[in-house]
Amino acid sequence: MTFKSLNHLLPFFIAGLFFSGVNAQTPNFDELRSKFDQGLVFEAAFKHEFTDSYTGEVMYSSGNIWIDSVGYRLESEDQLLVVDGEISRVYDSTRNRLIISEYNPEDDDFAPSRMLKGVDETYSISEEPVENGTKVILNTDDDFAIFLRVEILLDEQQNPLEITAYDISENIIVTSFKNGSFIEMDEGLYNLNYPEDAEIVDLRN
Repeated sequence: MTFKSLNHLLPFFIAGLFFSGVNAQTPNFDELRSKFDQGLVFEAAFKHEFTDSYTGEVMYSSGNIWIDSVGYRLESEDQLLVVDGEISRVYDSTRNRLIISEYNPEDDDFAPSRMLKGVDETYSISEEPVENGTKVILNTDDDFAIFLRVEILLDEQQNPLEITAYDISENIIVTSFKNGSFIEMDEGLYNLNYPEDAEIVDLRN
């Protein structure tokens, strides 16, 4: 899995957790989801780690992320990703190349849509208090689920601090957030600036 795959995976995984239709007595988790329903945007610095259970290899990705109810913006050291809900635009500064495509998460085994479908009625969901916050726990016994267990740490304001997911291959995915907060939507969130001499690859044609 490449950094690009990790970066595509991250925001939809989060969105799947936040916007899923799981029904349970989870007031803190419900409060978190209500912030997105109000049209707010979650922004944070993030660190993403994928640990391969077979090789022990750990892959990292980090940067800044903005997530709303329909899309996201992700900025890392050499990449800028913008997804407005339908179109994906990825600018790679190391190659000075912009790739435009229709985003279809079902094209990849680790795609966001698989994660979105994972958080459904097959999961049991619970909350438990932890120091200075809440842990939300999702478990499933579904043999077809990509993720068997997901743990979400929230602070006292229901801002996500960390998401840990365990998949069917015993791989571990940890996404931690720093300085996270909810802000009003900025009309320029999905704007993407790139050099005039950048190579443009439009895969929609």
